[in-house]
Amino acid sequence: MRTCSPYSPIPTRLHLRRCFRSLLFLGLIAFIASFSGCTRFGGTSLIDWWQNGWKVGPNYGRPAAVVADDWIEAENTHVKADQQEDVYWWTRLEDPDLDRLITLASEQNFELQSAGMRVLEARAIRAVSLGMLFPQSQVLSGQYLSTLQSTNQGLALPTASDFNLPRNWQNFDGMFGLGWEIDVWGRYRRALEASTADFQLAVEDYDAILVSLLAEVAINYVELRTFQQRLIYARSNVKAQEGSLRIATVRFEAGETDKLDVTQAESNLEATKALIPQLQIGERQSENAICVLLGIPPQKLNELIPQKKAPIPLVPSDVALGTPADLIRRRPDLRAIERAAAAASARIGVVASSLYPGFAIDGTIGISARNFSSLWESSSIGGTFDPRFSWKILNYGRIMNEIAAQDAIFQQRAIEYQQQILVANMEVEDALIAYIKSQEQVKYLLASTKSYEESVRLATLKYKSGETDFNQVFLLQADLTSVQDKLAQAQGSVATSLIGIYRAMGSGWQIRLDSPDDAPQQQIADVLPSPPVDTTMDDSFPSLQTDGDESEVDAAEPSPEVALSRGPLHRILQNQFNPEDVASGSQDPTFASTGERFDIALSRDAAEFNRAVQIRPVQPPKP
Repeated sequence: MRTCSPYSPIPTRLHLRRCFRSLLFLGLIAFIASFSGCTRFGGTSLIDWWQNGWKVGPNYGRPAAVVADDWIEAENTHVKADQQEDVYWWTRLEDPDLDRLITLASEQNFELQSAGMRVLEARAIRAVSLGMLFPQSQVLSGQYLSTLQSTNQGLALPTASDFNLPRNWQNFDGMFGLGWEIDVWGRYRRALEASTADFQLAVEDYDAILVSLLAEVAINYVELRTFQQRLIYARSNVKAQEGSLRIATVRFEAGETDKLDVTQAESNLEATKALIPQLQIGERQSENAICVLLGIPPQKLNELIPQKKAPIPLVPSDVALGTPADLIRRRPDLRAIERAAAAASARIGVVASSLYPGFAIDGTIGISARNFSSLWESSSIGGTFDPRFSWKILNYGRIMNEIAAQDAIFQQRAIEYQQQILVANMEVEDALIAYIKSQEQVKYLLASTKSYEESVRLATLKYKSGETDFNQVFLLQADLTSVQDKLAQAQGSVATSLIGIYRAMGSGWQIRLDSPDDAPQQQIADVLPSPPVDTTMDDSFPSLQTDGDESEVDAAEPSPEVALSRGPLHRILQNQFNPEDVASGSQDPTFASTGERFDIALSRDAAEFNRAVQIRPVQPPKP
């Protein structure tokens, strides 16, 4: 029987005809298998297989979700039904110090940079899945063999004395081989769909971290300014109460009052002084939190965040919101969960492909000769052609359970997506009612503060003139201290509630899509804190070094006008997709109102994900 081996001639036409008949037989088996429909979850008939683009398993559709018609406070005068989203929402606070912090955090935050590296990891994994569509095994090999045969061993080969064969001989071999499992049932294409969804999920996670980072910087900044305002009020009250204590002491020493006035004044003063250390603790802790968000060690930020007479940022009295349905488009965390569901759906098809026979073709072609001079002769050429199939016909129970498990994972992701939409809606409503009612609280506390200040002034004048006792001054000063502290907290609450609205709406991630010319221009200080340079970094991680030109860019002085998209926002993800494109043109989703549901098929432009992520090697920022 004639065989094909690296040492035999190329297969003849007779062999090729036999191989062709074998492939026809395997095709007949595949045709029969396609009608089997042998699973509850991943089974696909021939018609479904063809309509799905020659792939088994379900085609993905976005999970249904219930969305409210409108916000509860939609008719409130503080809410504007404006579809235009405030991407650079922090600029509405009109605070240059906050703008500088946002810029630095978006450029230096380590968690954000780590998320960018996860995007690159997911992109590389997707590229591996793409490569599986092509021959999975490619081997180029060569060998030189030299043998000296012993004539004394028990199983010695015949030598020259027997059949005129040499004791020593040599051989030269070279071979190229391919192994290709043909993706008949869409196993590798479904795996590519899953890897693409994972890549998209990594991008959405990056955007979610960016949204959270911007909000955390702004919230910690407002909290810091709130503590500073409370300290201003506390120190002002300490000064006023020290004056009252002097008046009470003078009157007591003059015999006009008893010592009770002095002790009341002292108790009031000491109680107010006790507030200061507590507020200083909160001030320092907020400052430390900002440092971590900026990617620098905890330190005082006096130059970056100078003291102000009125430190709490001014907050606009209204906010522009779209509709609750916009949450699905705006919030990266919702899109991330939806991408996780898409990946789980694709993996059902990956597992379901195991129910059907797999087809593969292996082949080799090579040269083999005893002498190097004969290696290039046509008679030295040999090869193999090996089409085959394999079918796990006795593993159907295990495979069906694997499909059921993967289907359950998909259902979990779909339910999590639906649940998170409700949570997102709740978060916006919670922040919105806090924003509206905190403004009312500030209005009442401002009026109360003015009344208390005037009451304290009048009571102090009456006490100095002896028209009233100190008890009235004591109570009014204590109440004024409390009301002013509540006022500062309420003013801070208005700002943090507004930030919470933008965070719940998922605003701010779009800055990574903008070019430097599109971003608001900001004045950056000449000396800004940066993470310390680790001198061992270049020696330990040579791959992290940059070339000379890039080092010069990093070492240069900051431009007077620095856009927010500079740093990892621009370097890592400037070429990634814009999820808002899904809402344009033929991809425009129809969002359901309350009680209605919508199913939207996956619609992403695959070309967007084939773009290279623009990134420079990571290098610690220079001080």
